[in-house]
Amino acid sequence: MSVDRVKEFLAQHAKDLEVTELKESTATVVEAAQAFGVEPGQIAKTLSLRLEEGVALIVMAGDAKIQNGKFKRLFGIKPRMLKGEEVEPLTGFRPGGVCPFTTREGVKIFCDESLKAHDYVLPAGGNANSGVRVTPARLAEVCQADWVDVAKEMETESA
Repeated sequence: MSVDRVKEFLAQHAKDLEVTELKESTATVVEAAQAFGVEPGQIAKTLSLRLEEGVALIVMAGDAKIQNGKFKRLFGIKPRMLKGEEVEPLTGFRPGGVCPFTTREGVKIFCDESLKAHDYVLPAGGNANSGVRVTPARLAEVCQADWVDVAKEMETESA
């Protein structure tokens, strides 16, 4: 099970972090936010994207979206999500449980600046019923991720 791999990885590399498994599904941002009792932005969704040279996982705030122009300027191509059937073979996780911990060799990990708006975030823990409570800085450190800014600017409501 992928969640067991994540638990082993955290036990070796980040003893201060642990996987929380729930009965409720955490496969989508909305489900995860409800299950963990947090705002959708605190769910650290992990997007699986194809690059010219392999696969990238971009971890971003659950309420953020990729801004195509920013992504293309940074990576030189338009963002293209992996197909559902490609996700597990290329990342090591099934859709709904993709996380930046203990991925397949060669997968590049990036954390988006949108995560920094929150004191802590919850990426998946290896399956569709799990999460790991972690600060954005600690997440990037443990995953050896590079920081990027590819999210759309969040619109603020005027009074």
